[in-house]
Amino acid sequence: MAVSLHDQLVVAISSRALFNFEEENQVFNQDPGAYQQLQRERLDLPAPPGVALPLVRKLLAFNQGDRRRVEVVVLSRNDPVSGMRVFRSAKAHGLDSIQRGVFTQGRDPFGYLRPLGAHLFLSANAADVTQALNLGYPAARVLTESADASSAHPQEVRIAFDGDAVLFSDEAERVYQAEGLDAFLRHEVELVAQPLPDGPFKPLLAALHRLQQAAQGGETGGMRLRTALVTARSAPAHERAIRTLMDWQIEVDEAMFLGGLPKGEFLREFAPDFFFDDQTGHVQSASAHVPAGHVRSGIANATP
Repeated sequence: MAVSLHDQLVVAISSRALFNFEEENQVFNQDPGAYQQLQRERLDLPAPPGVALPLVRKLLAFNQGDRRRVEVVVLSRNDPVSGMRVFRSAKAHGLDSIQRGVFTQGRDPFGYLRPLGAHLFLSANAADVTQALNLGYPAARVLTESADASSAHPQEVRIAFDGDAVLFSDEAERVYQAEGLDAFLRHEVELVAQPLPDGPFKPLLAALHRLQQAAQGGETGGMRLRTALVTARSAPAHERAIRTLMDWQIEVDEAMFLGGLPKGEFLREFAPDFFFDDQTGHVQSASAHVPAGHVRSGIANATP
């Protein structure tokens, strides 16, 4: 029988998102040849953890025995020999179940998201993330300077999402940008019964919801999942967002309608393993408290 990943949550991740290769990356930017030599010299030196490693570790803990619910695949611009260090580092950090990887030696890697059926692509390369989003895959640029994930909830994966241009389309955000807050509120009240169109991260939320249901059924060895919507919306615009989730038949565990308040300290209290937002200001604020990723989607990221 052919091997298939169709019933698993598939996360594709770059080597710089998984491990701290910032020193090596500085060498690469100056001299790719020297970078390759440095990686060869460090083959037996495990790389330090990167921003997304705690998230990956927790997600892989949902795999129990022969029942795999999560697959993590390294998708990297590294050369194959440097890829050896990635796999050796994974083993050194107890991530032996990361067994698949694609190493393209500088070539664009995002095209391989299609055969993987990826639900999420995490990379430190902004251009790769943008192309992945254009292909219709949930993708975020990992802020490698982000704060470390909290260790307060070892048996629970926590993921937080912005709403407009992330879970939902940027339809409402376009009204806000063009006509201001009052027009935005009128628009959302008038269309309150009409679900917002899908945003780029709806497929990830849906896949997480399926994983959460398995956890609630006691099928994941005690691992749990908790999600949060963290948005600048406030009443009365909150209702359309909630109604949209109801229409999708997907629940989030927490919803924060902050009315423009800075998100960082609220996220610190929620302590997500990762937060996704389309606006650079919100992502930068969040990254001081939690691991964060920029979703280069929607009108806020339109090229002038």
